[in-house]
Amino acid sequence: MQRISVVGSSGSGKTTIARAIAKTLGYPHLELDSVYHQPDWVPLPDAEFRKVAGEFVSQASWVVDGNYKIGGVLNLVWERADTVVWVDPPKRTVMHRVIRRTIRRAATREELWNGNREPLTNFTSWDPEQNVIRWAWTRYDSRREQYEARMNDQAWSHLTFIRLCSSRETTEFLRSLVLA
Repeated sequence: MQRISVVGSSGSGKTTIARAIAKTLGYPHLELDSVYHQPDWVPLPDAEFRKVAGEFVSQASWVVDGNYKIGGVLNLVWERADTVVWVDPPKRTVMHRVIRRTIRRAATREELWNGNREPLTNFTSWDPEQNVIRWAWTRYDSRREQYEARMNDQAWSHLTFIRLCSSRETTEFLRSLVLA
């Protein structure tokens, strides 16, 4: 494992796990959210996003977390990756995590990326584009279907897929990195 893509639904724990992998293996880590979400939540234009991601994944070893633009930036990452770690806990776990995280971030006014903080629309809007809780709920099933299909797609046969469906599996996987 030299080039690792960590994917999963919002609230799955992918960034936490990606950081742990990067720290354990001594690899640089890139959280795609930190690149995509510019100040005031303005998205980075696609060409620039691809350029930043492409430069990062040109390194010999790395960990990237995020699901951006299946068919776009995610493809660019996967073309260079050798391993995909799919963080796939049950929907109830994801929802518990994303709700707890969103409330904590809003209450503490924690800065996420580039000066951005959790918007109040996370609690007031029904639009999944404006509410990360609704986003996690409405995208969970389709995201799982997409990754299941990709695991069986010959286009990605060069990748080793590791699917983590529970805290126990995640702990065992991270422990195996230390022992390797």
